[in-house]
Amino acid sequence: MKTLTKTLVKPVLLSLAVAGTILLQGCAVAVIGATAVGVSAASDPRSVGTQIDDQTIELRVSRALADEKQLVNTHINAISYNNSVLLVGQVPAEHLRGVAERTVSNVDGVQRVYNQLRVGQNSSLTTRSHDSWITSKVKVNLVAEKDFDGSKIKVVTENGEVFLLGLVTAAEAEKAIDIARNINGVSRVVNALEIKR
Repeated sequence: MKTLTKTLVKPVLLSLAVAGTILLQGCAVAVIGATAVGVSAASDPRSVGTQIDDQTIELRVSRALADEKQLVNTHINAISYNNSVLLVGQVPAEHLRGVAERTVSNVDGVQRVYNQLRVGQNSSLTTRSHDSWITSKVKVNLVAEKDFDGSKIKVVTENGEVFLLGLVTAAEAEKAIDIARNINGVSRVVNALEIKR
């Protein structure tokens, strides 16, 4: 019996040690993630309540779009900022732009819809990857700008088009648009920035 106990104790202790290490690493990731969210929330001009509302709206909109059978063969991204929803992506026919907009307009909490859907084939994975690269480049250049806090501007890229969202002054909007316009690979900049009064 003693031999069996000794034989089992080592593997059990080793398993517990490995599990403990993994759990601690998970905690570190959670702490780092929570810190990043806290820093992001602190630099955002929206109230924390509005940020939470926007996240809730995005979830509701995604669900509503997924439930709409007419939109099954589309590529639509919905981004909520200050209770206004930006729709970007591709639909195969013009009337589906309206279907998507009406679907989103009926979602609780949505105050305005910026419909920037394009009629055409869904973008490829290569294009989406390139869009992510463009978004990163625009964000880096906005954050590097010394005249204002570029981290408070949300950047979305779809098929080479850059969409800017945020709550900024007129001068900041002009500067942000100029920065985005001068990034290699950007075909167009769409201004969805709200001007602070």
